[in-house]
Amino acid sequence: MLRDGPKASGDIAAAFDMSWPTVTGHLNALKEAELVSTEKHGQSVRYRLEISAVEEGLAFLLDMAGAGKKQNTEETP
Repeated sequence: MLRDGPKASGDIAAAFDMSWPTVTGHLNALKEAELVSTEKHGQSVRYRLEISAVEEGLAFLLDMAGAGKKQNTEETP
């Protein structure tokens, strides 16, 4: 959703079938994890995806899964 650019919290909340406080709680958790950042525009708060944090998280998960490692195809005697 945020890959296309920053979005207002109300626009984000409208996309989900849950209460505003629940969405706000999830957005705050993402902010605390530094996966999103916020910008204030008047009364509105806009959320922006922090791509570098997402990339680091994906790299970590790939390493944990072994997807980032080369397979040794040589046989040892």
